[in-house]
Amino acid sequence: MDDLADSVLRIVIEPGYKPMRVKEMARRLEIPSEGHAPFRALVRELVRGGRIELGRDKTLRPPDRKGLVIGVFRRAARGFGFVKPEPHHHARGSIFIPPPAARDAASGDTVAVRITKRARRPGENDEGEVVRVESRAVGAFVGVYHESQGVGFVQVDGTTFRDPIPVGDPGAKGATPNDKVVVEIVRYPTANRAGEAVIVEILGQRGLPGVDTLAVIRSFNIPDTFDPTVLDQARERTRSFDEDDIAGRLDLRALPTLTIDPATARDFDDAISLSRDEKGYFNLAVHIADVAHFVPAGSPLDHAARDRGTSVYLPDLVIPMLPELISNGLASLQAQRTRYTVSVLMEFTPEGIPTDRRFARSAIKVDHRLSYEQAMALLSQPENSQGELEPGLLAMLHQMRELAMILRARRFARGALELSLPEVQIQLDTTGGIAGAGLATHDESHQLIEEFMLAANEAVAGTLSEAGVVYPRRVHPNPDPFKLDDFAEFVHGLGITLDQPQSRFELQRVLAETAGRPEEYAVHFGLLRSLKQAQYTPEPEGHYALASENYCHFTSPIRRYPDLVVHRQLLAWLVGETPRIKLEEMLALCKHCTRTERRAQAAERELVRVKLLTYLQTRVGEGFHAIITGVEEFGLFCRLVELPVDGLIAIKSLPDDYYYVEPGSMTLIGRRSGARYRLGDAPRVRIAKVDVDRRQLDLVLEQAEPQPRGLAPSRPRGEMEPPPSRPPRRPLAVKKTKAKPTPSTRKPKKARKRR
Repeated sequence: MDDLADSVLRIVIEPGYKPMRVKEMARRLEIPSEGHAPFRALVRELVRGGRIELGRDKTLRPPDRKGLVIGVFRRAARGFGFVKPEPHHHARGSIFIPPPAARDAASGDTVAVRITKRARRPGENDEGEVVRVESRAVGAFVGVYHESQGVGFVQVDGTTFRDPIPVGDPGAKGATPNDKVVVEIVRYPTANRAGEAVIVEILGQRGLPGVDTLAVIRSFNIPDTFDPTVLDQARERTRSFDEDDIAGRLDLRALPTLTIDPATARDFDDAISLSRDEKGYFNLAVHIADVAHFVPAGSPLDHAARDRGTSVYLPDLVIPMLPELISNGLASLQAQRTRYTVSVLMEFTPEGIPTDRRFARSAIKVDHRLSYEQAMALLSQPENSQGELEPGLLAMLHQMRELAMILRARRFARGALELSLPEVQIQLDTTGGIAGAGLATHDESHQLIEEFMLAANEAVAGTLSEAGVVYPRRVHPNPDPFKLDDFAEFVHGLGITLDQPQSRFELQRVLAETAGRPEEYAVHFGLLRSLKQAQYTPEPEGHYALASENYCHFTSPIRRYPDLVVHRQLLAWLVGETPRIKLEEMLALCKHCTRTERRAQAAERELVRVKLLTYLQTRVGEGFHAIITGVEEFGLFCRLVELPVDGLIAIKSLPDDYYYVEPGSMTLIGRRSGARYRLGDAPRVRIAKVDVDRRQLDLVLEQAEPQPRGLAPSRPRGEMEPPPSRPPRRPLAVKKTKAKPTPSTRKPKKARKRR
């Protein structure tokens, strides 16, 4: 129903919307007669929630938002919070919300805010109050169960709620102290009133293997089981599949074909074939699993995939978008098996200029499966590859690298940006605990697959755009010029000139200049936070980072629902049919897929942090190398080098002094001692405290004075990944005061602890 609610809300805020009654709205949305009762109930919920209003003539109208700002609320541990407005509502940055003015809003909720005090100086925030909660981010929360004075309480994980929430009599639903439990909120807490919740599920004792993973799954409301009807349909599709039946398909089984994937991959949705003619032209075939053949639109399988939106890749578990009979079986491009595919057949000149593109429903047989590590070894040491790969396939692999590097160079020549921010990869032991951690590599074996996937995605998007077909584009809107100006000011403080931050080529230069330097991570992350987030939409907004006018996701239909929709639109166009999805429906679908994608990414980051913090609980007091990645008036954000996790050196733990942040240079300076702590510095730190439930890591300096810059062990380029904390921002001085939080701070300023 979420998509239907989005469709109703989108219609009522359309320019020129003429108020209509519920029955008219149902006709507009083509609701069948049997769906009228649920639709009326949905409308009633929207009215009760204040998201739409019912006029005296019973017509549906947009809510009265005159003078209100709509945005997403984030609450800090001390009760105050900030609202990040939707782009078309507010242009002055986040709005500071004092604790009483937050009412019962929880982190992630969409709220309507009234501005109560305008900022007086640049760098400050407007102040406001929450008028109402437009929509709740989640309905269930995970926390640790406790008992006190004959009452059960749950301390919700993270900083969503400051205080424990009562859940009734002790032992409710069989809970025992220190259990991880799921609760539903009956009454949200406010600054002056306790909340109330009920336990709906017990996950197990805190700290037991697997409980942390299950807690994150429940926290983000990720579906992790399939209905029996979905599984039954998957079994039926398996029984009816005959790999020898390739009627109506282009037979490409004799074409030399490779897959290159992670060593641990279980589903394979892309394969590559490449040849070169006598003129030096490259003929590239990108074969993508024909998931649409196995998942009919509107079927139980399709509804399950749409609801999930994407597969979720957690450190110790994969939650697939489709049942494994499909994702790891029928659709997966396994070696030496005939598999159904949709092939993108492209031709490139020796200089990498595309000259032709064709599409076909096809059948292939993968000759060999390679991991990224195997492919890189074959590319870097071909003399040691005898017997590992048939000579013709080895020659094709080297041609693949040649073409990929040509395409990569052309992409950067048109202004594409690439940030060096690889993901954290953790290694688990047999119990699910941490055995080690590092950062993902991004070598030529990864790059060649990346370039071919980009080429196929652009070919499909270009074709559908030229044909006028509505499809879910992958867009990356142009950044806000003011944010780029702030980024230019930030890098100037590091001694890097950036006079034209709107120039992609100037941004490329800055990224290249910082490669391998201690401040590389902070600069790349700072630029990332200056850019907008990529999303799905049918609107032709282009992709800023790729410098691409038309782009979509086509190459991963096993794990991404938008890719499956693009397949259906392309296949319908190939046979001359008019795709049926209307613009309104596509808009709602894209919004849903963007939301599920971000949910999956947030869940993965959350669980990685939980596991790293759990591991660090056993290493309190130990020393590590670190890189300063953020400088704030309340302390220094650091990324550990040996174990890629982020923590905070609170200002109160620094050597006794009065500290202020120097404008422009992102340096924390002691007034009396002159001690300087600058972005990119490499101090030694010790683990002071770990709070897994609050997701907090407290660090202290191992030495009284900051180390000279660059003392961290050298690391390959790209071995840094952004922290979940904020990026560096325009600094403010630290004052000797214990005043309450003000609109000019993101967290309360603290006085020095002693003289």
